[in-house]
Amino acid sequence: MSNSYLIDDVKYKQSGSFSLGSLSFYIPKQQITSIIGPNGSGKSTTLRLMANLLKPDNGCVFIEGKEISQIGHKQLARKMTMLSQIQNVQMDIVVRDLVSHGRLPHCKWHERLGLQDQKLIDWALSVTSLTHLQFRSLQTLSGGERQRAWIAMAIVQSPEILLLDEPTTYLDISHQLELMNLVEYLNSELHMTIVMVLHDLNQAAKYSDRLVVMKEGKIFREGSPGEVFDTALFKDVFSIEAKIFKENGVPYFIPLGLARNQQAAQ
Repeated sequence: MSNSYLIDDVKYKQSGSFSLGSLSFYIPKQQITSIIGPNGSGKSTTLRLMANLLKPDNGCVFIEGKEISQIGHKQLARKMTMLSQIQNVQMDIVVRDLVSHGRLPHCKWHERLGLQDQKLIDWALSVTSLTHLQFRSLQTLSGGERQRAWIAMAIVQSPEILLLDEPTTYLDISHQLELMNLVEYLNSELHMTIVMVLHDLNQAAKYSDRLVVMKEGKIFREGSPGEVFDTALFKDVFSIEAKIFKENGVPYFIPLGLARNQQAAQ
């Protein structure tokens, strides 16, 4: 299987106290990959490098064999889009107008949205279950509905690659599962390559084909959920003792307590 991304020896210094060191990994095409790790391990920074929002100090980020910095902004926007962790919840705009912004990379500066654009907007509203809310103000929606609206704006762009930075943050469990099912649909039915930063490790294992584990600005481990999940991972990366189970071949963990070395430190 070909790769959507290749991150080759990327280094990035964020501050005097934190930097990413020699990151090298790949993202398989048309799969779901989740980047996991403790707070401050560099997950969101890595995603921003992959979105060309940050420039590496060393190394290169490639999309399908082409260095990302050599791809024009509009061309890149047609191929890849990123949904950041925090959105402007005070934005005074109706849902349909927000979603329509996702078509702008496909229009020339003097063009209005055409019939095909409107059909794609209708489709994006439909797959995100927002058709009945399309003329509501974004401010009046629940957290889950707002997140679906931002995702609708992202997918109406018709990207091949969708980057999501902690998409379930601030959502209750039912809206989290609703959102993850949507991500699964975008991958399985529309063949989008999905890269997510997730805090919920069990959700990451359930919905991902591949996991990339980060610790202190470096890649600690990568592979399928079954290859990545073991007791050593939770002890060495998350400083907890855990028990690993499997349900229909998918691993999940139950935390048992702080690791002994962590308890001693306290």
